[in-house]
Amino acid sequence: MRPFEDFVKVILKHEGGYVDHPNDPGGATKYGISLRFLQSNGIDINVDGRIDKKDIVELTIDEAVQIYRSFFWDKMRLDGISNELLKLHLFDMGVNAGTKTAIKILQRMIGVEADGLIGRQTLAAINAYYGNIVSDYASARMKYYENLTIRNPKLKVFLRGWGNRVNSTKFF
Repeated sequence: MRPFEDFVKVILKHEGGYVDHPNDPGGATKYGISLRFLQSNGIDINVDGRIDKKDIVELTIDEAVQIYRSFFWDKMRLDGISNELLKLHLFDMGVNAGTKTAIKILQRMIGVEADGLIGRQTLAAINAYYGNIVSDYASARMKYYENLTIRNPKLKVFLRGWGNRVNSTKFF
């Protein structure tokens, strides 16, 4: 089994450095950590009493990795999944669209209650899934992104990048 550090390297490659795209509802982002995420979780990186763009600018890679470990990897209980490519897809989707969304997409696909949590029932269904779970999940991710751009056309500018992200996640 590959360690968390191998997976987070892929995420950091997908995410890159500081970006503040006007169509991104998350606001300013660095290493994939958005201002909206910091604000909703009360994370004041520079400990100045305000959570603003300065926190994103001052975010270090080490801090981003700690956030990924606590708020994404551990929260999603990814150590319990043995299929490494599925684990990578879930982690990547959790970072990009939120942990609950990433898990719910999988749960709907495998036919369990979509509660956004990986528990015994979800793990059992993953292990019992007939078919190529990684390929099917990658397709479900793309369908999610396509539907997102239909609901919010301003996000269409990101669709190609999301597709590239999904396709590059197919290989470790």
